[in-house]
Amino acid sequence: MRKQIAQNKRNTIITILVFVAFIGAIAGLFSWIYQSPTVLITAGIISVVYALIQYFFADKLALMSTGAKQTDQNESPRLYKVVQQLAEENNLPMPKVYIMNDPAPNAFATGRDPKHACVAATTGLVEIMDDKELKAVMGHEMSHVKNYDIRVSMIVFGLASVVGLISDLGLRMLFWGRRDDEENSPVGVLFVIITLVLAPIVATLIQLAVSRQREYLADASSASMTSPDDMANALRKLEAHHRPMRQQNVAAEALFIAGPLKKSILSKLFSTHPPLEARIERLENAKK
Repeated sequence: MRKQIAQNKRNTIITILVFVAFIGAIAGLFSWIYQSPTVLITAGIISVVYALIQYFFADKLALMSTGAKQTDQNESPRLYKVVQQLAEENNLPMPKVYIMNDPAPNAFATGRDPKHACVAATTGLVEIMDDKELKAVMGHEMSHVKNYDIRVSMIVFGLASVVGLISDLGLRMLFWGRRDDEENSPVGVLFVIITLVLAPIVATLIQLAVSRQREYLADASSASMTSPDDMANALRKLEAHHRPMRQQNVAAEALFIAGPLKKSILSKLFSTHPPLEARIERLENAKK
């Protein structure tokens, strides 16, 4: 299990480095076209400011958008006790605990660091999981807090924002900016257009790859906190009882342990989560 955790961390670092290299390539192309770094710097500043706003307020927005309500040991004794046990056993600060009134089994964690963390679960999750499985699921969410996955997500989000802004500004300037047509061949211009259109799509896929690696990491971390069998059994129940949540929000999709949206053909390609069967298989292989 430790080997799997280390491998997932390495995969995340490699993916982020690829992301940075990709941005560097787009930036180089952009600078070559316009012979000026001004727009690039502007896009970077805007992206950083936007990422900082998300960093400090994304948790509040996520809780509001999902209809999560803060609870305590009197209102949700079973859920609260499990989270409290996990915090004590792993030397983590006790996070705020939230409950969502929804029959769809699901859970998520948010917050910028362990001292400012929140974990939430649906009523449907608490109902179908036994104590060991519930602890495994909440262990998954506490692992997101412990591994600083929220911070990693914000770094990747900021990188994706840079790509999106560069591509948008690049296309606008390409069509509306003043250029010397003799210096830009039709083939070169077409290549630039294709690159700038595809760049946000590639950036999104890299962003999703990071998110998926963090899900594998959280599964493995939870299995080390509880047991691989409990985590695998919990994922099997999530797969068997999967249903879309009543109150859906695309922006908060990556936070959940299982995809909260309605499944479609495109959702498999652009999903923030690896398939549950693949996650179960990794846990089973880690025991061998």
